[in-house]
Amino acid sequence: MSPAPAHTAAAPLPNARQDLAPRGADLVVRALQAHGVKRIFSLSGNHIMPVYDALLETDIALVHVRQEAAAVHMADAHARLTGEIGVALVTGGQGLSNGAAALFTALGAESPVLLLSGQAGIGELGRGAFQEMDQAAVARPMAKASWMVESAEALGTDIARAIRIAREGRPGPVHLALPVDLLEQRLATSEPAVTIEPPTAPDAQVIAGRLAALLESADRPLILCGPALCTPHGRGAMARLEAATGVPVIGMESPRGVNDPGLGAFAELLAEADLVVLLGKALDFTLKFGAPPAVAASCRFAVVDADPDLLARATRAKGPLLVERVEGEAGSVLAALAASPPAASAPRASWLARAREALAFLPAAWANMRAASGRIHPVELCVAVRDFLARHPDGTLVCDGGEIGQWPQAIVKAQNRIINGVSGTIGASIPFAIAARLARPEAPVVAVMGDGTFGFHMAEFDTALRVGAPFIAVIGNDARWNAEHQIQLRTYGAGRTRYCDLLPTRYDEVVRALGGYGALVTDAADLPDALAEAHASGLPAAINVMIEGVPAPVIRRGRT
Repeated sequence: MSPAPAHTAAAPLPNARQDLAPRGADLVVRALQAHGVKRIFSLSGNHIMPVYDALLETDIALVHVRQEAAAVHMADAHARLTGEIGVALVTGGQGLSNGAAALFTALGAESPVLLLSGQAGIGELGRGAFQEMDQAAVARPMAKASWMVESAEALGTDIARAIRIAREGRPGPVHLALPVDLLEQRLATSEPAVTIEPPTAPDAQVIAGRLAALLESADRPLILCGPALCTPHGRGAMARLEAATGVPVIGMESPRGVNDPGLGAFAELLAEADLVVLLGKALDFTLKFGAPPAVAASCRFAVVDADPDLLARATRAKGPLLVERVEGEAGSVLAALAASPPAASAPRASWLARAREALAFLPAAWANMRAASGRIHPVELCVAVRDFLARHPDGTLVCDGGEIGQWPQAIVKAQNRIINGVSGTIGASIPFAIAARLARPEAPVVAVMGDGTFGFHMAEFDTALRVGAPFIAVIGNDARWNAEHQIQLRTYGAGRTRYCDLLPTRYDEVVRALGGYGALVTDAADLPDALAEAHASGLPAAINVMIEGVPAPVIRRGRT
């Protein structure tokens, strides 16, 4: 079953009043149209109904969700997969506070998201208005920028500015509060033009030339790219850069950092490197702050970043070992460096071969991994998902959850992939999967998640059915919050593992009750058929896999 948009309007509705001057809400939707927006993720509410009405005169599809954070997560996934701005629209008060919580995930992923929230009218602020709060202040810590539009005439230009900010430099989410009285206001004069501001472009060629000279001086260099480049398009560009330079180019988007199981034995590479080039990659906890022993004491650093604060942080951390720091847009520099690569060298060719081997490394013991408890080991679950997606190479993998989410990142190599990201927050996988299927309706989506994660947004299976976005949720059900349970085991001992237990709930039956496909799997041998049947059903599906609750892998040569 192919997904269909929730709403499209090819022509004005019969009761449209086209003889009237445009409302503020009309400026909002026309500004979004001018920027190529085709889909908005939303939950309705009093303060945004003028925008809903204005959307009826456009071809923008509206995906109506069941909880506001889900709308923001969907916008985030849409932006990551398509490279377009992802737009979420929520109402005021708790509508905004619910939705703003998901901005933190988008901020960590450097995802260009525009969150629009209705709010109490400007004329009522300070008078005890319905759901009155300082919404711009609520969202500001989790966004690149957040402000309230102050006049109806500014609605279109403020949206253009917000989209530019979200996309330029180091991408990230932006929030705009839209007072309802401005949305309802009729403009006395003709509609102001919407100006699409082109992003400013730094001199990427000059920056690339300086980096190329540095790379030629190193025997064991690494180029590390940040989350904004860990998209399908960005990974293709990274592969081209690696082929052109002969230097290992590695994307980092996991909170596990040097211990990201999706990067194999990366930790040993980092410790051996003599030059680390950070392209839009923050020097932070994911790199152990660039300090020994994670990095050699003599290792030099070069940093290209659009954020001057992050450049200053790198300077403080590395001092004289920071041999190059430049403010620039990482994607443009990446492309320029691939076009003018440094000269090849024999030491670097050997280093690249070693790096590729290390990054692909998986422990041999995983080939025959079985659960000791009679349940299913996460490796067995992921092998089945890997084999399914191998038959659908255009499919999308979504990974979410504390411990279970790490296993598919290591085992399932997919060109199209979304993970919860550097923020480390969980719960986004169901909205991610719906948005992924809407963005790429021709390809299946498999979302591997834990049972804790499933509980965040299970009602969005209703959304998936309404908008025609089938996907397969593979739930690793160990009946606990396993990441925290493992912390208790390591830190306090087996006798003090309390409060993190869940029930072995039949989540497959929950999804069947909502109208989807559900299957319970207690034997690994049944997983391939369950995946095939879920895909063939054409319905949003949940495969409830009873797994052994084991720690996430930390991969080192010779051990896990």
